[in-house]
Amino acid sequence: MKNKTDRKIPTASQNAEGSERARPLLHQHAHEIQPYGKIAKLPIALDQQVCATSVELLNQILADTMTLRDLYKKHHWQVAGHTFYSLHLLFDKHFDEQSELVDAIAERIQLLGGISIAMAPDIAETTFIPRPPRGREEAPVQISRMLEAHEIILKEARTVAKQAAQAARSSAPTNCRCGSSPSIWWTFRWCAPTTPKRSRPAPDHRSQLVPGPCSKEARKCQNVRT
Repeated sequence: MKNKTDRKIPTASQNAEGSERARPLLHQHAHEIQPYGKIAKLPIALDQQVCATSVELLNQILADTMTLRDLYKKHHWQVAGHTFYSLHLLFDKHFDEQSELVDAIAERIQLLGGISIAMAPDIAETTFIPRPPRGREEAPVQISRMLEAHEIILKEARTVAKQAAQAARSSAPTNCRCGSSPSIWWTFRWCAPTTPKRSRPAPDHRSQLVPGPCSKEARKCQNVRT
């Protein structure tokens, strides 16, 4: 009778055999499907130049708002003194509010067909808000620094509103945000022709649909997906 310890242990290759399609594909690299600064035209009844101008201005506000958001969190952690408890809670509350604003601005940029700035190094290169020191500052200095940051963003927002209104009057009949706009963005992105890499070639049935999105074949494909 064989001992349990004599049982043959499968090798790593034997354990992995047959699981190729279940393993994630790591270290993938490919070209961007939309470069930063370029506009993917959406059917939102706005001229492409108007969208490009608005996206550029909104990205500046986004970079400064993200900087202000992180400034609140920095001071939330580092505040000290006899007002620590109240300011500690207040700064964290304002951090949450700025986070909501960041998401709203970024989604507005996507709705206009643009790419929102996102990564910390890019934000640091773009923001107009002065960089604070890494160390701890006194509470009055912290508050003064954040008030100045708020003023910078308010000035930018007023400039953006004026320029966007002027561009809309000269290039498009309206620049209002209707309730269907987010639905247009979601639907457009769902239909974007992006093809993920696969471990094995897979037939792309969509490539056979030569007619436009309103064709009979395309509607059949959409019905199957839903």
